[in-house]
Order: sequence, then C-alpha cells, then structure tokens
Amino acid sequence: MTTDKNTSELESLRQRLTEAETQNMRLTAELAETNQGVVALYAELEDKGLQLLEASELKSRFLSYMTHEFRTPLSAILSITRFLLDRLDGPLTTEQSRQVQFVQKSAMELTEMVDDLLDLAKVEAGRISISPEWFDLLNLFTALHGMFKPLIESDRVTLVFDEPENAQKLYTDDRKLAQILRNFISNALKFTSQGVVRVEANYPDDEHIVFVVTDTGVGIPPEQQAALFQDFGQIANPMQKRLRGTGLGLALSKKLALLLGGTVGVESEVGVGSKFWVRIPLRYEPALLEHHAEPES
Repeated sequence: MTTDKNTSELESLRQRLTEAETQNMRLTAELAETNQGVVALYAELEDKGLQLLEASELKSRFLSYMTHEFRTPLSAILSITRFLLDRLDGPLTTEQSRQVQFVQKSAMELTEMVDDLLDLAKVEAGRISISPEWFDLLNLFTALHGMFKPLIESDRVTLVFDEPENAQKLYTDDRKLAQILRNFISNALKFTSQGVVRVEANYPDDEHIVFVVTDTGVGIPPEQQAALFQDFGQIANPMQKRLRGTGLGLALSKKLALLLGGTVGVESEVGVGSKFWVRIPLRYEPALLEHHAEPES
C-alpha cells in the first residue's frame, strides 16, 4: 500500500517537473523572441538617431550657407541706404527719406535674423566656443546703455540701468552674456510703448549672478510663456503684427545661457509688464578646470 502511494507521489512529481520544464522552455522561447525584438528596436533607434544627426548637420550647414549668402546683399542695401540718408548724392524729399528709412529698417531686421540663424546653426553644430575672461560688470552696463540709448525712438520710454552695490568681477564670456541681455532689452523696448525698461543685477548667493530686464509693456499671457524660448516662438499680440521679430532671439539666448552654465526665465502679467532673467555662475566653471589668472584687485 505504501509502495503504491510512493509511486503515485513520484508520478505526480514527475508530471509537475515535466510541466515546469515545458513552461520553462516556453518562457525561454518567449524571452528569446523578446530579446530579438529588443535588439531589432535598438538597431532601429540607432539608425533613426544617425538619420536625425545627419538631418541636424544638414540643417546646420544649410543655415550657415544661407546666412553667409544673405550677408553680402544685405550689407550692400544698408550701405546704400546710409549713403542716401546722408544726402551724399543730393537732397531727398520728406517722403523719399521716409521710404529709404523703411528700407533701412527692413534690411536691419533681416540682418538681425541672419545673425541669429547663423549663431543658432553654430550652437546646434557644436561649433560655437566660449571665451571667458575677467571683466567689470559696470563696463558691461555702460556699453549696453551706450548701444541702446540712440535706438529709443519715444521720449515716453526710459531705459534705466541699476548698478549693484559692491559689483564683483565676472569670469565668463562677456560677448555671449551681452548678446543675451541685448535680446532681452531689445524685446522689452519693442513691446513697451511707455514707461520704464529697467536692467539690474543681483547676487542670490556667493556663486551666481542674476541679470533681470523688467519692462512696463504689454505683458505675456501665461499660456504663451512656455513657447517664448523655442525657435521662432512669438506671442500672439496685436503689437506683434506691427512689430515683427525673428522669433529667434530668446531661443538663442536660452542656448547661450546653457553654454555659460546658466538658465533663463520669464515672469509676466498682461497689461502690467514682463521680467526676463538670466542666471549664470560668477565664474565659468569648465574654464576653471584649467589654469587661469586671478583678477587684479
């Protein structure tokens, strides 16, 4: 009786082992099939990645070539308009002067777009370099103020630079930083019909500096703020139809800020104004890995 019971248990155990083995073989086959699918997916992703990389390189080369080709005729147009407005070839009527100024302004807008496209192409292709050096914050503010003062067309708008107390020297690429601030200030002046555009800097901690450009302009709805720093991002505002922009300046500013180890942001309220800021390290960190001299006291 005991023998029959043992035999039955052994048979039951054998069946369970057979079933387990069969299930194991099925799982092994499924895993092998899954692995083949994963390998195929990785191969497809790698192929897509190479295609995207190639497409990005082609786009960058196209933008670079296109912008270089546009520079020559645009420079010629600007030279001719300056020649005419300086009356070197004789006087102009009031209407002729107005039309030439319109041509000049349009050519300058196109030149700005060409410059932004070229810089974006360089950034995306990894061909833009950072050249950090020590410089005074006050010198940066002075240069920016001198650049924009002649461009303020209305006496109802005031451009103010608030110089921080105990301003420290910065070790970063002053040209890239100035380019970011120029884009912020240019936009602020463009969309502020009256009031104040204020540029200031503060130190949130011992390692960073934040530049803030505040205006009393039209403001930006919350749902449109996320797209501001994307390529060709523009706000849907009646003033936008009258004041055309490239939609590239803020996108470029974000990319340049990232290269400097910083970030950008915006706070805005419709009808009240906007505040654009860029936060960067006081010292450009990657450059500090290499030997460089301390600033002179």
